[in-house]
Amino acid sequence: MSTAAADRVALVTGGNRGIGRAIAERLVADGYRVAVTARSGSGPANTLTVTADVTDGASLDEAVRTVEAELGPVTTVVANAGITKDTLLMRMSDDDFSAVVDTNLGGAFRTVKRAIKSMIKARRGRIILVSSVSGLFGVAGQANYSASKAGLVGFARAITRELGGRGITANVVAPGFIESDMTAELDDATQATYRKQIPAGRYGSPEEIAAVVSWLASDEAAYISGAVIPVDGGLGMGH
Repeated sequence: MSTAAADRVALVTGGNRGIGRAIAERLVADGYRVAVTARSGSGPANTLTVTADVTDGASLDEAVRTVEAELGPVTTVVANAGITKDTLLMRMSDDDFSAVVDTNLGGAFRTVKRAIKSMIKARRGRIILVSSVSGLFGVAGQANYSASKAGLVGFARAITRELGGRGITANVVAPGFIESDMTAELDDATQATYRKQIPAGRYGSPEEIAAVVSWLASDEAAYISGAVIPVDGGLGMGH
């Protein structure tokens, strides 16, 4: 990075496990001062963990205040926290739909809104939203999840229109099937079926997502904003 990463503070929501944890670890390795939000548990070594729920604006207010008091003004935010409540549309309750959209899309809005104040003042910032191939490709049984993840694309592009002139970028990373506790629990036949859909013939790793986030957060990506970068082995290409 052309500017010292050590002068930069990154906030990663849902950074205590899975993709969020890998992102936090990568940013620490890049030299950032890193904070993670978690509803329970803690982030990786050398990160500051703040307890927060992205559906609760007051908890995010307190989290951002704590991060900026202990680490400095936030210059990079990675909105990663998300949930699923999968079921077929005709069986999906209103609450199942609302909860997923409020966490995955509303949570990104609440987090970014609170983090951009320091970025606007510094006239430099990176906003990275973790979406999903589901939001572009569409997945049966995930009407709520697909809608919430697709919404992040419009959100990033609206941010780009509003804040692009202030040195702030907003981009979307769209992971495909990623190695996780969830995929590990699938039986061999189901895993084989999923892999057949992926041109690369394998699942991705959380570290491969983290590598793309690392690049988008860097100075090298300063002229990229409003973009959607799929990291899915070719699964959703063309969408």
